[in-house]
This record gives sequence, C-alpha cells and structure tokens, in this order.
Amino acid sequence: MHLRVPARFGKAAAVVTAAVVLAGCTGATPVARRLDPPLPLSTVQDAGNRDGTSAPVADPIYPAYGNPALDVLHYGLALTWSAQDRKLTGTATIRLRAVSAVQQVRLDFSPAYTLGDISVDGTRAAGRLDGGDLVVDRALPAGAVATLVVGYQGTPATVPMPSHRGDVEPLGLTVTAGGELWTMQEPYGASTWYPSNDQPSDKALYDIAVTVPDGWAGVASGTPDGVDGDTYRYKATTPVASYLTTLAVGRYTRTEVQGPRGLPVVLWTRTGVDDQHLEALRRAPEYLSWLERRFGPYPFPSAGVVVVPSRSAMETQQMVTIGGDVLSDDNAAAGVLLHEFAHQWFGDAVGPATWQDVWLNEGWATYTEALFRADGDPAYMDRWERSARAADADLRKRLGPPGHPTPDAFAESNVYVCPALMLHQLHKDLGDARFFALGRAWSAAHTGTALDRAAFVAFVKAQTGHDYSALINAWLDSPTTPA
Repeated sequence: MHLRVPARFGKAAAVVTAAVVLAGCTGATPVARRLDPPLPLSTVQDAGNRDGTSAPVADPIYPAYGNPALDVLHYGLALTWSAQDRKLTGTATIRLRAVSAVQQVRLDFSPAYTLGDISVDGTRAAGRLDGGDLVVDRALPAGAVATLVVGYQGTPATVPMPSHRGDVEPLGLTVTAGGELWTMQEPYGASTWYPSNDQPSDKALYDIAVTVPDGWAGVASGTPDGVDGDTYRYKATTPVASYLTTLAVGRYTRTEVQGPRGLPVVLWTRTGVDDQHLEALRRAPEYLSWLERRFGPYPFPSAGVVVVPSRSAMETQQMVTIGGDVLSDDNAAAGVLLHEFAHQWFGDAVGPATWQDVWLNEGWATYTEALFRADGDPAYMDRWERSARAADADLRKRLGPPGHPTPDAFAESNVYVCPALMLHQLHKDLGDARFFALGRAWSAAHTGTALDRAAFVAFVKAQTGHDYSALINAWLDSPTTPA
C-alpha cells in the first residue's frame, strides 16, 4: 500500500513524503553500481509451498479475524455479478486442512449475504452466519483435509478501515453508483466477497471465475486463465494472502505490454475514463526492469495494473490496484507504481505472518521507492535521510515505534519511514553488492511464505555473516530515533 500523508502528520512527515513522492528520477542509480543480469523467465522458481500449505498463527493486532486452527490450501471462487439488482452470487469451493482438532469449521464471512447450499466432502452440512463468521457444524480431527463448498448471494457491504490516514476508505468489495465493483482490503476485507481465513499468515492458491454483464470485464488477482463468453478466469499458482486478492468488474479496456524477459503485463483502464493515464501505466515494464536488476526476477508468471475509483493504491498480487486519483499526478504516479511493484517482492512473494510486522512490507517498498527517486542524483539519499530522520522523530512520538503498531492506526507513516531508515543503515554498512544480494535472497528463498521479525533477523545474520539484531531491534522498538 502506498502512503499519502495528510497535513495532520506534521511538517517533518510531509517533508520526507514529499521528497519520496515528488523528486525526479533519471538514469541508472548511483547506489547500485554492480548489478546481476536478470535471469531468463523460464528459470524463475517459487521457493514456497506449491500446494498452499501455510502455518497460520493468531494475529495479535486484529484477533477477531482469522482462524489459526485452519489452513486454507485452495479457494475456488465462481462469482456472478448482476449490476442491475446489485447482487453477487457465489460458490466458494475451499480446500482446507485442520491444523488442530476443531468442532466447527469457522471462517470470516460478511453477514451481508444469504447462505445457500453448504457441503463438506460432498455431504450436506448445516451452516450459519455468526456476526462476521461463517460457522459450519462439522468436526475435523487434527491433520484432516476437507473440501467445503458454500453457496451464497447478496449485496456486498464494506467495513471501516482502522486508520487515521488521509486516504482512508472503507475496506472490501465496493459497489459504485453505476453498479461496478472494486476492492482494496488491507488489513482485512476479503471476507466481504468470499468466505476466507482473513489473516496474513494463511496463504492459499486460487482459481477465480467471474461472470459479468454483457460488454463488461472482470479483473482479478492471479494469472489470466482465459475468457469464456462473459466469464473471466484467473489462476494463482503461488500462494496468496487473502488481503492481496482483488476483484474489479466494470467497463474496462485491456492493454497488454511486455515486461522484462517477455513477462506479460496487462493494464486494465476504465473505458473512456482513464485514457489520459495509459501512458503512465505503459511505463510498468520500465519499473519492473529496474526492480529486477536490483532484487532478482519478478516472482510471478504475470503482472498487471487495474484502475479503480479510489484515492489509494494497493499491491494486490500480480494485479496492482490503483486509484485514478493517484494517477492524475504523473510524477507521483511513477513513485506509487514503483512502490506497489516493489511490494511484489516485499510483501507479496514473502509477507508478514501477523500485522505486528507490517513494517516488513512497507519498509522495503518505501526504501526501494527512495532508491528509485535517487536515480541520477548522487546527493538525493543524503537529503532523503535528513528529512526521514526529522519525520521519524515526530512519528515515533505520536504513533510509536514501527515494530509495535496499534489496532486503530493501521499502516500509518511510522511503519513506512522508520523501517526504511533501518534498511538504509543496513545498506550503508553492507555496501551495494551485499545489500542487494540480501534483498534478492530474502524474496527468492521465501516466496509463498509469511514470516516474522525473528525470521528476518536470523536471515540477515545468516546471509551477511554478521549479527545485526541490535541495529534492527533498535530501529523497530525505540521510542526515539536511534543514533
């Protein structure tokens, strides 16, 4: 997710954000002089589990979401949207594993829907909606794998975002005045359109089929898997966290460009609305190539961008979701797109096990955006560090250290700027070659997984041969800016 800092964040925060968002970029970056050549597309391999197996844990920030007793392996979503009566009809076929013995199958799901037929392993089962949960009365012993099928219908309803950001919008599947659909759902909100284990530690594989009104298009996360009449299909063969899924339905124009090593990049723009933004979006291969030269091959088989009526942007896996308002400033758009594409390595390929470590996503993407902005300007990073340190002091005082976010302040400036400064200290100590090798290895070795701070600290030590735990922990935990 990209941060748009409101005026209330104060002068220091505004300075560093303006430096990140508004500075120009040209040429080759001076901080990355020795870069490995990109690998052929055919050599890109996923290091994570290819069957969707995860190790779910209870989220300490939003414990009402997610069920650590269940591990969803695969979601098969067959969706039909009727714009005329604002109804979403769905069948979710969910392959899941009982991590521990359960008396009921309990997943997150919006009470806005009416349930249809429910079955477990082909046998009808009783189910009900309990607040924000789907509860199915079927016991499973530890280790059991079962297939849950749920039919449902209703008008999607969003949930509030727990944040004070300037670009706060309701979370989840949104119905526009014209009957179109779009969603952004970090930290939760996938459960506004399908039954889900709506927590970051449970990644799963996906097959999504969405049937849309005649002449409209359906866009979802994953790799495009064909169109059959008015039904659009997508497949995710690398595990996805529920908050990183996306769906958009409306009048869209499809444009395909070629990324590095022949990578297909699909751009979806609202027909007759986003024509002026297409030129900015066509730069996507440039950003992906820049990132590959620093952090290794793009970790998925396809990339894309879908434009929606929003004030924000989101790193939804393989299909970045971005608001048309964000694209209205060409210079800002470059940084936002680079930031969201950087998340495909840092946050998507490997993400946080709980929202306690959202800094793992935003610190890397923010620092990478700063490096991108430094292209052609050797003095830029010194200016950025001075501004970032001034912002850091203010942010820690008002919002606390980045390693300890509070539930009512999700993804605010402290989890962006403060850990980006920590990475900058690592970069200065390691030098270009070792720092970028660290970034490449972190993503490549853990694609498809969700990890925590301890795993990152241990990995940095193993990768560099030096114990940086004191430095990392100081930047994540200190109430004041470390020296």
